[in-house]
Amino acid sequence: MHYPEPISKLIDSFMKLPGIGPKTAGRLAFYVLSMKEDTVLDFAKALVNAKRNLTYCSVCGHITDQDPCYICEDQRRDKSTICVVQDPKDVIAMEKMKEFSGKYHVLHGAISPMDGIGPEDINIPDLLKRLHDETVQEVILATNPNIEGEATAMYISRLLKPSGIKITRIAHGLPVGGDLEYADEVTLSKALEGRREI
Repeated sequence: MHYPEPISKLIDSFMKLPGIGPKTAGRLAFYVLSMKEDTVLDFAKALVNAKRNLTYCSVCGHITDQDPCYICEDQRRDKSTICVVQDPKDVIAMEKMKEFSGKYHVLHGAISPMDGIGPEDINIPDLLKRLHDETVQEVILATNPNIEGEATAMYISRLLKPSGIKITRIAHGLPVGGDLEYADEVTLSKALEGRREI
């Protein structure tokens, strides 16, 4: 079907989002057109504001509006434990359970040879720099329990073994093939409690 150019561009823009196909993009575009103009402008401003004012923490890689982020700046947090996660949304999921008081390190991905993503393509070098701090006693590998997450955890554990730092992996209370961001607080809590050394 032929749409006026502004609608086509809006549909194409929505289709750039993950999980949004042509039908959903069309529904979203027509919904936006039915909204009041001030609501659409507020929505557009929120998108631009988020893009302009958010960055990644220079210490841990978490998304933030200040650098370093509030977690890295918090002196009450346990500097001896670093929890390694794949994405900033995983930090948010871990923080929701309010049981982990250490620091984080965000990899921004996982090793995936099928997708052409190797260890050099994720935030491993910055993790190694952080571990030169003698206060780090444990690294918790909380990558997703899927093939890529497991490969990443194994790679990092082999890399860190000679350092003498305790390396643990969160337990598989999480469904295999699942993502941390979709787990409830109880499941995450049990997975963290049941972590094991690797």
